[in-house]
Amino acid sequence: MIGLIDCNNFYVSCERIFRPDLIGKPVIVLSNNDGCVIARSEEAKELGIPMGAPVFQYKELIEKNNVIIFSPNFNLYGDISWRVMYLLTEKCPNIEIYSIDEAFIDITHQNVKNIYEFGLSLKKYIYKCVGIPISIGFASTKVLAKAANKIAKKFTQKTKGVYVIDNEWKKKIVLRYLSVEDIWGIGKKYTELLNKNGIFKAIDFVKLPDEWIKKNMTINGLKIKYELLGIKCLELEDEIPKKSISVSRSFHNEITNIKELKERISLFIELATQKLRNQKSLCSTIIMYYHTNYFNKREKPIYQQVTIFLDTYTNCPHYIAKKVNKILEKNFINGIKIKKAGIILTNLISQEYNIPPLFTELKHEEQIKLMKTIDEINSKYGRFTIHLAAHNGNIRHKTLCEHLSPCYTTNWSDIIRVKV
Repeated sequence: MIGLIDCNNFYVSCERIFRPDLIGKPVIVLSNNDGCVIARSEEAKELGIPMGAPVFQYKELIEKNNVIIFSPNFNLYGDISWRVMYLLTEKCPNIEIYSIDEAFIDITHQNVKNIYEFGLSLKKYIYKCVGIPISIGFASTKVLAKAANKIAKKFTQKTKGVYVIDNEWKKKIVLRYLSVEDIWGIGKKYTELLNKNGIFKAIDFVKLPDEWIKKNMTINGLKIKYELLGIKCLELEDEIPKKSISVSRSFHNEITNIKELKERISLFIELATQKLRNQKSLCSTIIMYYHTNYFNKREKPIYQQVTIFLDTYTNCPHYIAKKVNKILEKNFINGIKIKKAGIILTNLISQEYNIPPLFTELKHEEQIKLMKTIDEINSKYGRFTIHLAAHNGNIRHKTLCEHLSPCYTTNWSDIIRVKV
């Protein structure tokens, strides 16, 4: 039996751990630079604030209903996620961490007599230890477990946040209820295709011929069909290294000069290469881009992108920054107002499979030792204790964070003080 654990309104729930006075009140969390809504409490959803909405468009609604706003505190969210996943691993050793707020568990070989009661106890345990409410869906396959989780969240009062698909009758009920757009693995493109062919519910999708699904939705579409029928096709996987790593930011104040842009790009490279080293990978291709404000109707939008192919695989920020800044100087468009920029590291390989070329300016053995030393120092004394000279290591002053909460669990100066 497979279970899908999903942390409810995760970013909002993280903020409420340290602000219990906000339970029952409308709360939203914004994206970088306090631009768009990326998380909502149930109360905020009921007010009609949609996901991804530009916050300025709902300013009047927010003020009228006293909606609490938070800037994104990803250090806090990442730490709380780690705590939740650690506790899940204790109870369910066979686990696949799917995202920051989701995980699959396989309890097939655990001595669980009553799956529903096990789910309730797991839910209670996570809330008691961390303070995060979760919903759990159990079924024979991953796709069905995802569907069961939707039922658990949609009908919380009846299910108490746990739903188990353990017979054919329950499976048919879920397939009749589930829209194709809500089936895990079927995106917008395939939803439109299915809707054009009169397929709107999961029960209709599983009746389609295998040949049609394979032809129009590839073998992955066929696996989804079998998973919905209760035939296991997708196994739990260990954490899979990302195939590309991206870091980007929208700027509160538009950038107009190359010096400031190079500073931001250097910061992005440092953040991206840190992620690259964390998963023990190297890259050989870098994509750097920037663009103007698409919402400014008075000026024609400008998008500039450059792809850089390195002569070797690396995860060294100073080597990549040197190459990127050199290209940036040649391609920078003077006189434009840059609203967003980003860096993408791609063509990744595991560092254990790397064979350095004979002729390259990068001395690999020296760089590996240097990066290891820098990472150890930054881990011990704080991020960017050692950093590229192109930026000062301060991220917060680069973005608009007017509603940022303290880093209660990752910063000594932000730890709550209790007076008795």
